[in-house]
Amino acid sequence: MYSSATTPTPTATRPALRPPTAAAGRPGPKQAPPASRPVAPRGVEGRATDARVVPAGRTALGLRGPETAPPVGGRLPLARQADGQVLRARRPGQPVGPERIDPAALQTPSVRAALASVARICPAFTPRQVLREGSRHILVAGTIGRAPVVAKCLAPQAVRSEYFEQLVADFHHEVAVYRAFVRHRPPVRLPRLVAADHDRCVLVMERVPGRPAARERHPVNAPTPGEVRALLNTVRTLNLWRPPTDVFQPRMDYQLEIARYHSVGQLTDRDAGDLRALLHGLGHTPMQLCHGDALLSNMLLAPSGPVLVDWEQAGWYLPGYDLAVLWSVLSGDTAARRQISQLAQSGGTLARDAFLVNLVLVLMREIRLYDVPGAGEEQRIMIRRLYDDAALARRAVRAAVGTR
Repeated sequence: MYSSATTPTPTATRPALRPPTAAAGRPGPKQAPPASRPVAPRGVEGRATDARVVPAGRTALGLRGPETAPPVGGRLPLARQADGQVLRARRPGQPVGPERIDPAALQTPSVRAALASVARICPAFTPRQVLREGSRHILVAGTIGRAPVVAKCLAPQAVRSEYFEQLVADFHHEVAVYRAFVRHRPPVRLPRLVAADHDRCVLVMERVPGRPAARERHPVNAPTPGEVRALLNTVRTLNLWRPPTDVFQPRMDYQLEIARYHSVGQLTDRDAGDLRALLHGLGHTPMQLCHGDALLSNMLLAPSGPVLVDWEQAGWYLPGYDLAVLWSVLSGDTAARRQISQLAQSGGTLARDAFLVNLVLVLMREIRLYDVPGAGEEQRIMIRRLYDDAALARRAVRAAVGTR
């Protein structure tokens, strides 16, 4: 329910900056990509459905591309398999099924250490239920008086992780975002901050009633059309909000991301050149405030409307980043993808180009998550669909470059 964000590139803590423009992403002298750093493993979830057929002519992105396109690489990628089952590592805080009260879970050493940290800032916190005990985060539901709350802590095991610095930086950023939202309330619903300890990586927030829009990263069953409309309206409302200029930070170096995927072979020379051409044209396009991890599992369907949780990646992006994330995970819902494409293009040519740059990079990340050794047929179908989506996005980018 209250999950931890996933981002493929470690982000260092930086002082707050004014909302940048994409001018910083203009191509400069060609440089060798920096040496890759360890990247925290991401939860791979979701089941695949049958491969989708995209009609010729107008694509599922709503853009008319070339009538023919080069085939996707012949190698069939595989995915990790554990204990004979398709790997579906749950996102921290996301329950597997109906929540069950287990008092014994509150007595494990890790949970007791987390509760001791929570007690330092919230002595009145009464734990009721462990929602998640993972290697990165521990989430415990409880009450303060009669108010239901959720405590999120960095797990003790994370201290020994090679990704410790990244996890701490992301946690610090989420605390900073929640504190910023206290001063500058966004026009969307989110859990209210109760208390936070920046040094010990403890966050206590309101527990919002509701259910996740999906429990898997790539859900088999998409939300209903009405729920999709409500979710898109919520995301769009956030993206159009203009907070004060010194509140949030940029969260993605687009030139670095393009170079990184190019260096590992996920982007061809032509792909990288096309993306840089679009990025150059977006040099004066204002950035947009985005959630940064707009997965359906990070959106609660509450009686009062959608609620956004997990704000570790919130910040400034090129317009349409949240829409690109939603498009990438709603592969089984053609109608929802059509709505997303229409929203992305409603802002004009520059908004369309920004959405396409975001979409290609998001799909490269998803392929990197799933295309790992050793998987069964189900996940191979998922990988094949991701490669089909990436080929579709490449054609759309090529068409957009051709119309500039």
